[in-house]
Amino acid sequence: MEEKEVILTQEGYNKLEEELNYLKTEKRAEIAERIKVALGFGDLSENSEYDEAKNAQAENENKITELENKLRYAKIIDEKKIDTETVQIGNIVRVLDKEFNEKIDYIIVGSTEVNLAENKISNESPLGKALLGARKNQVVEVEAPAGTLKYKILSIKK
Repeated sequence: MEEKEVILTQEGYNKLEEELNYLKTEKRAEIAERIKVALGFGDLSENSEYDEAKNAQAENENKITELENKLRYAKIIDEKKIDTETVQIGNIVRVLDKEFNEKIDYIIVGSTEVNLAENKISNESPLGKALLGARKNQVVEVEAPAGTLKYKILSIKK
C-alpha cells in the first residue's frame, strides 16, 4: 500500500510528536496499570474491567501506529519558502464572503491539522482547493450544497 504524503507545518509536526510521546509513555503505563488491576479481579471470562482495558490498549496501539505513519510520511512546509503573492499552505488568508459581506481569516493547512474552531482549513477542502494559487483581490467560487459561494481575497499573510 502506497502511503500518502502528509503535509504539516512545523507546529503541527511538533504536536503530533508530543501526542505520540504521550501515548507511548504515560498512556501505555496508565493502561498497563488498569490491566494489572483488572487481572486482580480474577475470572477473565466475566471481567468487564479487563475487557475495557484491553480494548483501550488496542485503541492506543492503533493510534500510535497511525501517528508514526503520519510522521514517517510528513512533509514539513518550509515557512521561509511561503510567499504572499499567491495562496499556499501555511498562509493566513482574509476573505470577504460576498453573500454575507463578512470578513473571515482562514489558515490553509494540511488535512491532519484541520481545526474549524481556529479557522484552520485543509488544502483538500473545497474552499481550500479554490483558494490555493489565487491572488489578492481575486474572487474564487466554491461549489457547495447551498449553491455557489463567492469569496474575494482581501489579503494573504504568512
